[in-house]
Amino acid sequence: MSEANAYAAAGVDTEAGDLAVELMKRAVGATHNSLVVGGLGGFAGMMDVSFLKSYERPLLATSTDGVGTKVAIAQAIDKHDTIGQDLVGMVVDDIVVVGAKSLFMTDYIACGKVVPQRIADIVRGIAEACAAVDVALVGGETAEHPGLLGPDDYDVAGAATGVVEASKLLGAHKVQVGDVVIGMASSGLHSNGYSLVRKIVADSKLDYNKTVAEFGSSSLGEVLLEPTRLYTGVLNRLLEIELGASVHSMSHITGGGIAANLARVLPQGVALEVERSAWSPQNVFRVLAGWGGFSLESVEGTWNLGLGQALVVSAERADEVVAAIDGFKLGVITEQPNNLQGWVQGAKGTDGGAVRLIGNYLE
Repeated sequence: MSEANAYAAAGVDTEAGDLAVELMKRAVGATHNSLVVGGLGGFAGMMDVSFLKSYERPLLATSTDGVGTKVAIAQAIDKHDTIGQDLVGMVVDDIVVVGAKSLFMTDYIACGKVVPQRIADIVRGIAEACAAVDVALVGGETAEHPGLLGPDDYDVAGAATGVVEASKLLGAHKVQVGDVVIGMASSGLHSNGYSLVRKIVADSKLDYNKTVAEFGSSSLGEVLLEPTRLYTGVLNRLLEIELGASVHSMSHITGGGIAANLARVLPQGVALEVERSAWSPQNVFRVLAGWGGFSLESVEGTWNLGLGQALVVSAERADEVVAAIDGFKLGVITEQPNNLQGWVQGAKGTDGGAVRLIGNYLE
């Protein structure tokens, strides 16, 4: 028996893997700019970073993430062309938070069985999202894990690297009392809180492949697969112009919810009251909360509720920033009160500022 046939007998189809690569080559190649060295198929992706010589003190920024259990919904309705954008958004929109521009990304797909068109759909989604935010997809890996994952099971992960000039690094160290916090709308659930979403759907005995009255003609699965909004493009452009100097810190509203993610990017000793009336959560949040018997306020630590990214900016330029990014004002940074009962202070290992949400959401 040949080596290839022996591997196939164990459940690994190298020919299917090769076909998947052929199907994705064009989409991946479209993300490559003049800085990418080599092409698809090498053991390592490479980029020429000679341009970093023009930096006084370049800082590399890196982030890695996955899509979480949202992939289970993609698998349930056999639709895999949006998950890639979710992956890119979860990674590069973390990098822009520190003021860095993402340069390149790699991806990893683990699956029970390589189905070439399925893998190509996933990677095409990754590549198209990378191209949309000017990030090169320089490498990746698809691993077949028979016996560990079912034939239709897969998971995706990715990592990206970016760069920022040290003097332009954003963070809590730049935040001042009086700064204004500006929000940017999410496209929906993005890629967090899907374990709760899936529990609500299961408890309600609903089918992802069928429509529900609350969401019109789209199937429930299609609604829940709405891809993550990409903020990196517009934010990088903002940071490259003079107005960008007014941005002091940013927060990507992901796992942990609104208050916790905002508290992470504020210094100790300051506070922020977020006005819920600044925006209206999309219908998907209201419907899911209703099905689950939750108030919107009770899921603020799980879902973004329509707030996907936030910027802390100088008060003098806040109106200009709002216009530049189509944002909305959330609140103003103040001195921290003595009594912090009911406030969230820091998160994920940081001991930052104090944040709480007040008022009612817009209908």
